[in-house]
Amino acid sequence: MSREKTFKVAILWRGDAEARQSATPQNNRFHRIFEELAAVGIDAEPAVYDEAFAGEVREQLLSADGVLVWVDPIQRGKTRAELDALLRDVATHGPWVSAHPDVILKMGVKEVLYRTKHLGWGCDTHLYRTVAEFGAAFPSRLQSSGPRVIKQNRGNDGLGVWKVEQVATRTGAAYTVRILHAQRGSIPEDLPLQEFMARCEPYFAWGGSTSRFSRDCPTA
Repeated sequence: MSREKTFKVAILWRGDAEARQSATPQNNRFHRIFEELAAVGIDAEPAVYDEAFAGEVREQLLSADGVLVWVDPIQRGKTRAELDALLRDVATHGPWVSAHPDVILKMGVKEVLYRTKHLGWGCDTHLYRTVAEFGAAFPSRLQSSGPRVIKQNRGNDGLGVWKVEQVATRTGAAYTVRILHAQRGSIPEDLPLQEFMARCEPYFAWGGSTSRFSRDCPTA
């Protein structure tokens, strides 16, 4: 009589080498997920990830039937650029990956607010795919439409989300703006518009061609 297959799932989160060595199903914030999977007969194991030992993690994921990923787009100054490439590679070899990076780029990024702006929750939303587009269109839009909210495509915890409003005009046409970052504890800051826009340029630097943009809409 054949035994029913036991499926193995790797639960992946970011951490250092020490965290990877010491991780168990019980000593982390995902312990309830491990418990629920075990209750239905699924063998779950920790898969702590960092770019420094990505090859080791890849081999672990390839031995699993599925991967549950719990990694923010930006964490400790690191992005998911290398991790997403690794997950795409793993998925091509058979393991089920949730959420697959390509699914995230379609549904879990700010661009979806632009693509669905014609629906009931939409508003005056604009998309900037390149630094050049941002530089060409945003200053005049800010001047004509009033305060705007800028959001980078992939972020979390308020990272890369800014309220921007014009507060003064210098000699020449160099605008001064007041900005407020959405991160907790941030305070308003006045600076030249071009300086703020330069601060936003890194938002276009990762995430693939479909997500290299900032999105803006009016403030509430």
